[in-house]
Amino acid sequence: MAFPRESARAKRERAAAITQRLCEAYPEAKCALVHEDPFQLLVATILSAQCTDVRVNMTTPALFKRYPTPRDLAAARPQDVQEMIKPTGFFNNKTRSIQGAAQTIELEFNGRVPDTMPELLTLPGVARKTANVVLGTAYGKNEGVVVDTHVGRIAKRLGLTKETDPIKVEKDLMALLPREEWTIFAYTVIFHGRLCCSAIKPQCGRCPVNEMCPSAFKV
Repeated sequence: MAFPRESARAKRERAAAITQRLCEAYPEAKCALVHEDPFQLLVATILSAQCTDVRVNMTTPALFKRYPTPRDLAAARPQDVQEMIKPTGFFNNKTRSIQGAAQTIELEFNGRVPDTMPELLTLPGVARKTANVVLGTAYGKNEGVVVDTHVGRIAKRLGLTKETDPIKVEKDLMALLPREEWTIFAYTVIFHGRLCCSAIKPQCGRCPVNEMCPSAFKV
């Protein structure tokens, strides 16, 4: 969905205005996963798949206390890790992912979470979404746009993409937004999705960007 006959330039200008308005509406927007270092953020982001950030934040303190480093987590008994992360769901697959990532970090990257997209994508359980979270939040590098369910849904409602595949949505957003705004755009949209533009009943009447949204009052 998009505004009729909107030029590429007009669309970029609208995307910039939307970003500015969302930043003003949600100045507190940031990654909601509690972490102290890139490794904790990486693990928390992997655990957040199909799980709420609130639930992840309830689970990770004990996990990080018991396994504070990649070496510790890599050497852990899988059964023990599974038991600790069970509340996040899909705990068998997630255990393989976070332990596999920890092992790779320890063996290939001297115990340090890598800070480039190609290197992060070599870690088990890491795709572009997770890599973008780590790069943008832990390292301050805008290498892409985090596309979760909120960003994918709202970008389409705003007419910034027609795609549903996260990789294609990300490509469209990267083409519209200045690189320096890629990370903050995602986090403000995520806040907007949680607080206003919900999947079932978006609150268009109090939306800070409703006059810039082709879906306003129509969903």
